[in-house]
Amino acid sequence: MTPHQLSSGDLIADRRAQYARQYAEGGDAAAAADLQMQALELAPEWAAGWHQLGLYRETSGDRAGAADAWRKVLALAPTDIFGAGLKLSLTGQAETPAAPPSEYVEALFDGYSDRFDTALVEDLGYCVPERLTALIGEVAGADAHFAKVIDLGCGTGLFGERIRLRTSWLDGYDLSQGMLAKAQEKGVYDHLCQADIGFGLPAGGPSSSAKADLVAASDVFAYFGDLDTVIGVAADLIRPGGLLAFSCEAGRDGVDWLLQSSLRYSHGAAYLSGLLEKHSLVVERLDREPIRRDGAAMIEGYLVIARRRAEAGLSPTGRPTMLPGAGDPADLPDDTTGGPSYPM
Repeated sequence: MTPHQLSSGDLIADRRAQYARQYAEGGDAAAAADLQMQALELAPEWAAGWHQLGLYRETSGDRAGAADAWRKVLALAPTDIFGAGLKLSLTGQAETPAAPPSEYVEALFDGYSDRFDTALVEDLGYCVPERLTALIGEVAGADAHFAKVIDLGCGTGLFGERIRLRTSWLDGYDLSQGMLAKAQEKGVYDHLCQADIGFGLPAGGPSSSAKADLVAASDVFAYFGDLDTVIGVAADLIRPGGLLAFSCEAGRDGVDWLLQSSLRYSHGAAYLSGLLEKHSLVVERLDREPIRRDGAAMIEGYLVIARRRAEAGLSPTGRPTMLPGAGDPADLPDDTTGGPSYPM
């Protein structure tokens, strides 16, 4: 639970919840669940406490009890900031949503923003920004320069830091204000804006009239099941011959997408290829490789580079006629040196 969710508002209930956490950390999830239930008898409207009860019951093997707790969470917090609906779907108590609630994703990353870089890169060996940047260089050419890059789900700016020297203009969009604040501190973006990319991007940005030569989504599509809408949004942002670069977690052959116990989605290669074709994107690379650790295991993902198809914009080799030095500088704002803007 994040700090603003820790307190029930009742000191005795909070104390019992603290004891419950101690039992859980000691490996006794059943005792933790009993103490958490005692806390909730004193604070029955504590949605975060019910969510925690569900987790304890799940760990102890009480799946039915966990589902009851998560249904209580949804009754108390219908926007589902805790992802209780996702947990219910994993227990077979509800249909699997095509995407998690935006409120859940925003709260998750707001709470994670202060330790995101350290936890992901140092603790989990996350390597997607480096690998995507390398594949972009292999496809576009080592010396290719992009007039405009859009970083969808930019997070704290891990990909932005790596692509900055190869672009004249860098836009970053993310759902989490906490992550955007961290990205702003790095000073690599020309424009940052909060957006739920599943619904498109807000109009009126300083470079919104210019199509991008590269759109990237590093470790973003794992938070969507059905990718049809977000790939369509990304494709519409790309100029003819421009590139889409993204990662996702690799799923089982023959399965389009699947919600995993991590509450992240995996995707199948055939599904990805079909969607890219549907949105006039030609696959240049679709590589399966390890992308991060999960405990002792390695998570495999797909790193994908696809090119926007448009015959008039392509040379006979299939390369965009405007790379390197792609795009028309007249499409971009006059001042690209004044530091990042950050509308909220």
